[in-house]
Amino acid sequence: MSAKHVTTSSFQADVLSSAKPVLVDFWAEWCGPCRMVSPILDEISSEYGEKLTIVKVNVDEEPTLAQQYGITSIPALHVFQNGQVVKQIVGAKPKPSLLADLNEFIN
Repeated sequence: MSAKHVTTSSFQADVLSSAKPVLVDFWAEWCGPCRMVSPILDEISSEYGEKLTIVKVNVDEEPTLAQQYGITSIPALHVFQNGQVVKQIVGAKPKPSLLADLNEFIN
């Protein structure tokens, strides 16, 4: 199950108004580490999708969102809960590290 692409216009409904935690992957096409993290996030989405929604925001296509959330380096993973950023993970990490970082949201 691959992550849904979110835009400025759908961000409110898809992320801020979500009943469950949402991990937002701020990424760009040209970013090598982003491409490494993407399949890992798809796996996590397949395994834990009932507890955590995973979406993607392309920072080149959505510069307003990137600026709003202070994205200066990518990949940047922000977990939103009740409309607020509750966790930030920056940089590519292997799956075990990401699962450890997300433990409080998926267990």
